[in-house]
This record gives sequence, C-alpha cells and structure tokens, in this order.
Amino acid sequence: MFQTLYSYFWWERLWLPANLTWADLEDRDGRVYAKASDLYITLPFAFLFLVVRHLFETYVATPLAGLLNVKEKVRLKATPNAVLERFYAATSKHPKQADVEMLSKKSGCTVRQVERWFRRRRNQDRPSLLKKFREASWRFTFYLIAFIAGMAVIVDKPWFYDLREVWKGYPIQSVLPSQYWYYMIELSFYWSLLFSIASDVKRKDFKEQIIHHVATIILISFSWFANYVRAGTLIMALHDSSDYLLESAKMFNYAGWRNTCNNIFIVFAAVFIITRLVILPFWIMHCTMVYPLDLYPAFFGYYFFNFMMVVLQVLHIFWAYLIIRMAQKFITGKVVEDERSDREETDNSEEEEEVAKNGPLSNGHPVLNNNHRKTD
Repeated sequence: MFQTLYSYFWWERLWLPANLTWADLEDRDGRVYAKASDLYITLPFAFLFLVVRHLFETYVATPLAGLLNVKEKVRLKATPNAVLERFYAATSKHPKQADVEMLSKKSGCTVRQVERWFRRRRNQDRPSLLKKFREASWRFTFYLIAFIAGMAVIVDKPWFYDLREVWKGYPIQSVLPSQYWYYMIELSFYWSLLFSIASDVKRKDFKEQIIHHVATIILISFSWFANYVRAGTLIMALHDSSDYLLESAKMFNYAGWRNTCNNIFIVFAAVFIITRLVILPFWIMHCTMVYPLDLYPAFFGYYFFNFMMVVLQVLHIFWAYLIIRMAQKFITGKVVEDERSDREETDNSEEEEEVAKNGPLSNGHPVLNNNHRKTD
C-alpha cells in the first residue's frame, strides 16, 4: 500500500508538464538537476540553526543588548494566592465577570483586587524585553545575510532582468551550486522558525505566522521538486529585502532609540509595500501565472504553485494593513509600535489614585508613613 501511495504521489503528471518524465531530469553530462532527496538535509540543518541561534543570542545578542542599554520594565508581581493561581493555570487567564465575583468570594479579595491580580499575573508570563531584543537580533542577522547572499545568487542571471528567461528551457534547467545552497539554507531556516514558534514571542498574528511558515516551507519545497528554482530564488530574495529592516526597527525600539526606529520603519514600510504589493503580484506572480502557459498546458503543479503564491499574497495584504495602521500612528505623532504585539496591561489609573491618597508605591503596594504596607 505504501508503494502505491508513493507511486501516486510522485506521478509525473502531478509535478511535470505533459510529455516529460523524471528520467528527463536525471543528472547527465555534468548537469545537475533538483531532486526531492536533496531536501532531506534541511531537517538536520534546521536543528543546527536552533543551536547556532542559541549561541548567537547568548554570546552576541545579549552583550549587544547591554551596549544599547536595553532595559527591562519593572513589573508589579501578583501577590501569591493559591485560589487565583489554580484558576489561572487550569481554567482561564482572562476570567469573565461572573468568575471574578466567584473568585472574590473564594479568595477573600475584593473584585478590584482580583482583576488587578490577573493583570499582573498575565504580565509576569509575557516575554521580557531582552527576549524580544535577542529574537529580533537573530532574525535581523539572518535576513540581512540571506538578502545579500540571495542577490549575489541572482543578480548576474539573465532572468533577474528579463522574467521570460525564468521559463527558458523549462523544466530541463540545471541547478547551480549557489542556487542549491541558497535553497537549502532558506528552507532550513523556515523549518527552524516553525520548530521554535511555540517558544518564541507570541504576537496577535500567531496563527497567521504559522500559516506563513507552513506555506513558505511547502512553496520552497514544491518549487524545488518541480524545478521552479529560478522563480523560487527571485521570490525568496524579494521577501528577504524588507524583513531585515523590520527586525532592525524592533531592535532600536527595544533599545529606546525612537527616532532611529521610526526612520527605519518608514523605509521598511515603503520597501514592504513596493515589493509585496506591487512587484510580487504584478511582476513575479504574472511571471508564474502567464508566461508558463506560452510553453506548455497548465498542469497540477502549475495550479498548486500559484495557489500557494495567492495564500502568501493574502497574508501580505493582512500585514500591509497592520503596517499602514502603524504608519498612521507615526504620522499623527503617536509612538510607532508593532501592531502584532500583545501589549502589556497596566493599572496606572488605579495606582495613581492610590498614590494621591497614600503616597508612593513599592511593588504595587502603597508605602505608608508608619512603615506598614496596605493589604492589596
């Protein structure tokens, strides 16, 4: 049964145009072609990336954070409370009003104190500023190196200047060593992002990020199987062209360099919109949807590849919406923040009211003149 499924999966009509077989893509006369077995190496490489990332964040990003004076916010800790902790861990981190009232009776706290406890407890679980900075530093470093490497791979190729050259001789197009390593490294990196997504900083677009990573992995893998390598290198370089700008803006934001962050963000927004909403759909997707039909009838691989391109484009539109929202805040003079971030909750208004009545706070508790702390 396994052999039957294997045969169906690798049926040539799924992957190749009519009248072509896998035998046509066997290495010969010094010409090397893309093969599915090449991608096995990306899984161990992905775990190697995780090791390199850990070393980078420990020995490069952390000292860099110190040099840039990345400072942690002082977080008010939730007072230990067994009843509230059990509910937080087992039921919900965001209790409804009825739950708050029930917990108030069980714990002996007021409703206001229960609500404040959950705010502070949620803040304790949020990632630290140092963690965010280290993660942004790692991605910035990879995306910058990947973009430079990608441009080096494609800038001297004829299809970089004439997109019709992408399909010249397709699919009998041999793979250069530079293209091979560009593909293997990019795919390995996205596997590593997928493996680490549970432990990375979670943002509001967590589900969209998973969809993006999975779609990217499928698209890169399929383009290698079906020998869409020329188009694939263009698409990967196009994506890397703006990602490193976003990560660098985050780094400066975490370091408190607001003007630098805002200026880089403006450049990032312009590059993102031009590359993802103009060049990708009107040049690259036009190239993958229209030009191949001049050479061969549409087949499953053609439809599948372009369907995955549409999925990515929908995600780009979603992220462009968030970017435009941030740009509007910048133009109106508000601080630019990552719209995808899960903002830290505060209870400043309540504490300011208590400060006015009772004096300054220490870890969320007003310090009284008689050196006793008011019960929270």
